[in-house]
Amino acid sequence: MSAEHHQITGVRPESRVIITVDGVDVEAVAGQTIAAALLASGQPAFRLTRRSKEPRSIYCGMGVCFECLVTVDGQYNVRACVTPVREGQSIQTQRGESWGGSQ
Repeated sequence: MSAEHHQITGVRPESRVIITVDGVDVEAVAGQTIAAALLASGQPAFRLTRRSKEPRSIYCGMGVCFECLVTVDGQYNVRACVTPVREGQSIQTQRGESWGGSQ
């Protein structure tokens, strides 16, 4: 088995996609969650809380806690832990103001 193909995940080079995170192109694996792609790219926080600007990231990993909210292609409050990446997505980390629909 070559280094190009992972025997457990089955990831092949052709399953790579490019997403844009806060204006920067990031390589991700097609089908992985946005949270996994952000963590793999070194993004430690996905949003800041509204009042105290505390960083938040993935917590529950199953879409219940809403700590991992990001903006995807202009849609606010998308749960990164349950949303798969796809080629060309534009993702912005949220800066605390998006619950009401404005950055």
